Amino acid sequence: MSRLGILLIAATASAFRARHPPVRPRSIIVGSSSRRASVIDVSERAPRDVSSLGDWAAAVGIGTSDGFVLVASGDDGYDVDAGLGLDVCAATSIDMPAESPVLYVPVGSMMTGTGARREMGDDVACRAETSLVADGDDDASYSTLLQFHLFAKVIREYELGEASPWRGWLDSLPRYHSNGASMTDFCFGCLPPYAAGLSLGEKKRLGRFARALGEVPSVSHETWNDPVLTSWAYAVVRTRCLEVPDGSDVCLVPMVDYFNHGGGPDYGGAVNVDVSFDEYGNCHAHATRDVASGEHLRTCYGDPSNPSDLLSRYGFLDESSPATFCKIVIDDPSSELIDLGCHPSRMLFYRDGGVSPEVWDVLCYRELGKVSRDAQLSFYHAHATGDEATKRGYHEEFHFLTVSALLAHVERLLDELEELELGLEIQRGQGRDAELHPRLSLIMRHNEFQISPNDGSAFYRAHATGDDATKRVYHERYFPETLSALRRHVDYLVNELEELSESSWRKDVERHPRLPLLMRHNKFVKDTFDRVQQQLDDMSAGH
Repeated sequence: MSRLGILLIAATASAFRARHPPVRPRSIIVGSSSRRASVIDVSERAPRDVSSLGDWAAAVGIGTSDGFVLVASGDDGYDVDAGLGLDVCAATSIDMPAESPVLYVPVGSMMTGTGARREMGDDVACRAETSLVADGDDDASYSTLLQFHLFAKVIREYELGEASPWRGWLDSLPRYHSNGASMTDFCFGCLPPYAAGLSLGEKKRLGRFARALGEVPSVSHETWNDPVLTSWAYAVVRTRCLEVPDGSDVCLVPMVDYFNHGGGPDYGGAVNVDVSFDEYGNCHAHATRDVASGEHLRTCYGDPSNPSDLLSRYGFLDESSPATFCKIVIDDPSSELIDLGCHPSRMLFYRDGGVSPEVWDVLCYRELGKVSRDAQLSFYHAHATGDEATKRGYHEEFHFLTVSALLAHVERLLDELEELELGLEIQRGQGRDAELHPRLSLIMRHNEFQISPNDGSAFYRAHATGDDATKRVYHERYFPETLSALRRHVDYLVNELEELSESSWRKDVERHPRLPLLMRHNKFVKDTFDRVQQQLDDMSAGH
């Protein structure tokens, strides 16, 4: 696919409705006289103008299918019935057959990272990028740098006020966000370590983006020192931008950004829209299946099995996922561990209490490393060669060690989650939490949802060669140690979530509006870990 650039707008397809002739948004370089001219209010409680978005979209050539509507989604943690709902998403008001066109967005009505960089100029762009890297951004990837240029572009268009060709779209966007960059220190303290670390990482990157704006002379000093504005612009980019399929660009695509999140075919099949780009860079969306009237239109934002990652970047909790990352974090995993499945998308705890094979493989491999490097390599060789019999032998021999390790992990996390839950309940019990801490419910839902080198090589070789019999032998032999390690991990996280819940309840929601969301996150994690802990207890009782 071609890189997105400055291209002519394709004619709007006849399947879509457009009330006005398409007018391409202009590319405007900000001058001092236009700064802060009739800018929109981006404070968290400011209203958003969604009602005018349709007219703006039609005027710039965006085509929507019959039945395409925008509705309150209730995904922001607020009570929609009480009139506090701020989140809006796309839906259909009519039955939509599979393969139906849903949306057409010409390239000229998008904001692209490469286009924003060209507007900025190579010299200025290089200085800003150098500033980002020098400021310690550990993820200063090509995509991250392009997201920074989109961030600066959004701010420049904000400064243009009514002169911005994107004014109608910008004014429709939410002001309130619950992603990591929008959280407070209190919010971070209400989350277990893994989720808190991801969210804090977003906050730190926001700071680096804001500081790099100092290298962009077209952005006023008043603007890049405005924390409310920079936080809003960062959230717009991080929660709404798309990466084109070939990875050559990132873009903000008006109207497409209103599609809700769906978990995909392995997670309930909620996804019902596919987004693609043609050779000219125009964006198209089609229904992937029959969509009933009233359904939200959904694409997949990211890995559904990692709700903490979705929370930190997008600010919502996907409670439809049947599994969640087990929260066993290994810094700088070896190639062997990665091959065994050491990745958040593979090391899963299921909501029914099940544990993915990758968790057992990784823990068994680590426990074997405490005994003999030969055994460790033998296990890996069995895995790599598909020798399931040898691998199973290691698992059986070291089953107790592996289960013990996992149970310890689960118990640790459950203890933490229970402490968090208690604190959060105290907070909510004070009665003013909804106003001071509006993100508290989300935090609680999240927490509830989740509820040294050695010599030798045999286990690793068994894994590497697919020798499952050998791996099974090691698993059986070291089952007590492995079980203990896993139990320690789970117990630690459960205790941690309980502590977080307790401390969060001591705060009220008016001061911390994201608290309800964070509490829901913690509850999600804790419930899952409670079930895993019960499974591990049963396994321990059997040995």
